[in-house]
Amino acid sequence: MEPKKKVVLAFSGGLDTSFAVKYLSEDCGYEVYTAIANTGGFSQSELKAIEERAIALGAKEHATLDITQEYYDKSIKYMIFGNVLRNGTYPISVSSERIFQAIAIIEYAKKIGAHCVAHGSTSAGNDQIRFDLTFEILAPEIEIITPTRDMNLTRDYEINYLKEHGYVADFTKLEYSINKGLWGTSIGGKETLHSDQTLPEEAYPTQMTATDDARLTIDFKQGQIEAVNGEYFADKVAAIQKIEELVAPYALGRDMHVGDTIIGIKGRVGFEAGAPMVILGAHKVLEKHTLTKWQQYWKDQLGTWYGMFLHEAQYLEPVMRDIERFLESSQRNVTGRVIVDLKPYHFVVVGVDSDFDLMKTDFGEYGELSKAWTADDVKGFTKILGNQMKIYHNVQMRNGKEREA
Repeated sequence: MEPKKKVVLAFSGGLDTSFAVKYLSEDCGYEVYTAIANTGGFSQSELKAIEERAIALGAKEHATLDITQEYYDKSIKYMIFGNVLRNGTYPISVSSERIFQAIAIIEYAKKIGAHCVAHGSTSAGNDQIRFDLTFEILAPEIEIITPTRDMNLTRDYEINYLKEHGYVADFTKLEYSINKGLWGTSIGGKETLHSDQTLPEEAYPTQMTATDDARLTIDFKQGQIEAVNGEYFADKVAAIQKIEELVAPYALGRDMHVGDTIIGIKGRVGFEAGAPMVILGAHKVLEKHTLTKWQQYWKDQLGTWYGMFLHEAQYLEPVMRDIERFLESSQRNVTGRVIVDLKPYHFVVVGVDSDFDLMKTDFGEYGELSKAWTADDVKGFTKILGNQMKIYHNVQMRNGKEREA
């Protein structure tokens, strides 16, 4: 008898991937290995329950791949440097995770000598592209299997199939789909399918419990978080988690993202990202004080491109490494303390204290006093600055045309 082919299934413990374990092992005859790549969204008890479900369904082995630190080092750090907000709104909480989960899954598949790799994505979303493209680039020799996408099965069919094959569990469909990670939580529900509706209060995983204003300080060193409320953090993941702990009771970082999917349709999702939004807000204000006009301008351009490429499964494109080097270089003076006031449902960046603050100079105080130039200097500068516009309008009048507004 020939040995069974090994398949590694990206396993979340939900209905689609639970069905896939049974179907691939019993109907297709594969030796199924399940794996979950944790990017900071699962507790230890949740990870244990997922492992137990995988084994009960018939998986030969289950692996928990903790990639939270790698996710910070290779993604979140640069999203902070670039102040990445897709469409100016969404800190690409889930989409940035998927690439690193896909990388971890395919590396595990290669490690155990798997012939195939599988995932439970549907044909209507972005994740199928993120998984497929990453798998194809990093392991073109490994076959990709996608039962949910290819068989177009109903939820009832999958539940009945599992029952008929001796596995019964509570697969009650929750009213809202929650995807939680270190860099925020996405929320999908019936309201997100309609352009004229928004999520109700109860749909958000964190409720507002703090009613008194509080002050938060975040110290950055070369763009990375160094301290929170004066407490030093060598572990940047722990620093983000500490900020989330402090801001979550204020129900911060809630919004609705509307954007263009990789497959060309519009998509809409709610999200809650208290720590990411506070961190990005604080970091951006510190940059306004410590970067020059053109540093800010070009960093904004590249940060936008970086976020778009990351969202659209282009992380492995080599230009991403080039952009990362630029973003890292831009942070050399982004050091200082940012003061933030927390309030129910919103926050206010009060100001910054930095040795690299470009307002702290001997050149002058805006709107008050000039120290490095005279009134005559300004008159001459203004005259020269206006030359190009004066020439244009002079030519227009000479040719009998009215001055354009």
